Amino acid sequence: MPHVIVEYTDNLGDDACIPELLQAMNETLMAQNGVFPTGGIRSRAIKLTEYRVADGKEDDAFVHVTFKIAGGRTPEVKKAACDALFEAIKAHFAQAFARRYLALSMELTEFDEGGSYKHNNIHARFRKA
Repeated sequence: MPHVIVEYTDNLGDDACIPELLQAMNETLMAQNGVFPTGGIRSRAIKLTEYRVADGKEDDAFVHVTFKIAGGRTPEVKKAACDALFEAIKAHFAQAFARRYLALSMELTEFDEGGSYKHNNIHARFRKA
């Protein structure tokens, strides 16, 4: 944990720059003072080809990010992480936002550990460092 899922409309084209966005989001989460173990960070993107925004009369675009974390963190820690992550998203899309219609949104979801299953040997690599 955490998992970051980006859904974005295909009409963003070259403005999406998804590999750079995923890198920026991972780096942002790694910079949260050890709150999120590096070996557990996962980010991915889903390009949407079927969608409708508002009245459908403009070339409106959107990006929605779902930020999933394990439960148990304080409200202050969650707010700091969400604020930092959303700022990274806004910075990434700032140029596109300035010249086209674009909606950016993000939601936080907390997993109940009783319903979350994991098998991960990536953490061990970061413990060695």
